[in-house]
Amino acid sequence: MTVFKLKTPISEEQIRKLKVNDVLYVTGTVVTARDQAHRRAIEYFKEGKALPLNLEGLAVFHCGPVVAKQGDKWIAVAAGPTTSTRMDIFEDEFIKDFKVRVVIGKGGMGKKTTDAMAKYGAVYGAFTGGAAVLAAKAIKNVKSVEWYDLGMPEAMWVFEVEDFGPLAIAIDSHGNNLFTDIQKTVEEKRQKIYEKLGITP
Repeated sequence: MTVFKLKTPISEEQIRKLKVNDVLYVTGTVVTARDQAHRRAIEYFKEGKALPLNLEGLAVFHCGPVVAKQGDKWIAVAAGPTTSTRMDIFEDEFIKDFKVRVVIGKGGMGKKTTDAMAKYGAVYGAFTGGAAVLAAKAIKNVKSVEWYDLGMPEAMWVFEVEDFGPLAIAIDSHGNNLFTDIQKTVEEKRQKIYEKLGITP
């Protein structure tokens, strides 16, 4: 296990050095995007419309943050990760179209996303569920909010962060996926147990 501290914009070369089980801390720009923001971004790309900001080299965070307005400034109160499988239907296109380098969430993602990360150079960083206040502490500034018409949880929040993490690299840019590896191991052991017990599932 190696600990990496990377600053956005992150290059493909930097990302290729990370392996499953490494730990990553991100400094710079992190952008939240859940289902609706993913869908709209991909629609914009297909229509040839520019996004509100260039996502290349940035980290996208599957998160519906709690953000409070203080005067004319937004303050991040809590920023826990959303279950990433919800974004699995979009993520391969999102990585291909926008060249994001780090996807942050919880619960892992599937084969299409894993393949896209290997092809285009991106990683999945798992953030601990239930640590929403810890995440918010790393957010030093809310730079902007885009697509607020989608609602606070679904809007695209642009955060300036410092040492955001720890993020456990669960999918790397070499086709390794910790979640599917564990599932495979569990299934193999389950079959062996069934055999010993003489059970046919």
